Amino acid sequence: MSTPEIAVLRQKIHGLSARDYARALGERLPNTDIAVGKTPAEEAELLEAVPIATGFSMSTETIESAENLELFGCVYAGVGHLDLEAFEANGTAVTNASGVHGPNISEYVLGAILSHVRGFKQAWRQQDRNEWRSYPARELKDSTVTVVGLGAIGQAIVDRLDPFGVETIGVRYTPQKGGPTDEVLGFDEIHDALARTDYLVLACPLTDETERIIDSEAFLTLPTDAFLVNIARGGVVDTDDLVTALQANRIAGAAIDVTDPEPLPNDHPLWDFDTVSITPHNAGHTPEYYERLADILVSNVERYRNGETDFKNQVL
Repeated sequence: MSTPEIAVLRQKIHGLSARDYARALGERLPNTDIAVGKTPAEEAELLEAVPIATGFSMSTETIESAENLELFGCVYAGVGHLDLEAFEANGTAVTNASGVHGPNISEYVLGAILSHVRGFKQAWRQQDRNEWRSYPARELKDSTVTVVGLGAIGQAIVDRLDPFGVETIGVRYTPQKGGPTDEVLGFDEIHDALARTDYLVLACPLTDETERIIDSEAFLTLPTDAFLVNIARGGVVDTDDLVTALQANRIAGAAIDVTDPEPLPNDHPLWDFDTVSITPHNAGHTPEYYERLADILVSNVERYRNGETDFKNQVL
């Protein structure tokens, strides 16, 4: 039996089967031998033989035994969970899935903001009580939206905000790169942005610089009618300071898809705020996930076959 060219790890992503990912790849590469290991032993055997693998993670031991592996396509945008040193020592290039989540997460952000603007949560509470009673609402137009992080997701968010007639401020590591927002600031200037913010969207990676960047000082700088949307990582926000800010009415509310800790304990005070919407790290879910992943990997398979070493979304 010939050795497959691509191994798809049997890890499930967002409740989607690895076989669905293999099917999407097969539709794009009809003459390519693509395999999904049915058992740990079968998967380990595949990884020792194939030149290309794709999935969420590989242990250090597995990487070291994958002597023929030349390209690993990570199915997540973040690669902090991977042993990049082991991949480098093994001579394996690593790519990520940056850009896959742009459409779905940006829709989540727009939905969260518009739900707050038009008071949908209040409407749902009243509907549960069969209560016909008018309530105040706002307009998004002429508001200022600050997006922290201008990667693929942050840029997609800004693109979808454009038709609403808002002012946008971007905050990023390298403000000299510019961006699609009306103004771009560095992290050292974040309080300048917060002071003018109606809607704060967190779309940055969790790093030493961004860990708990939204803390008690940030909540004091934000206007009292500001609304927070976090689709980054829970650790970007100091959770205790967020609870305190909500208790003291220092901000108007929040839509949170990620928490610290995660999962959020069922007795955590964040569950009890009428002004807070919580989803279980679900903003990234989309039925198009594997289709977009397949597009990225296929472009890199073609480059690999052409002898190129510069891959799309390459991180190593």
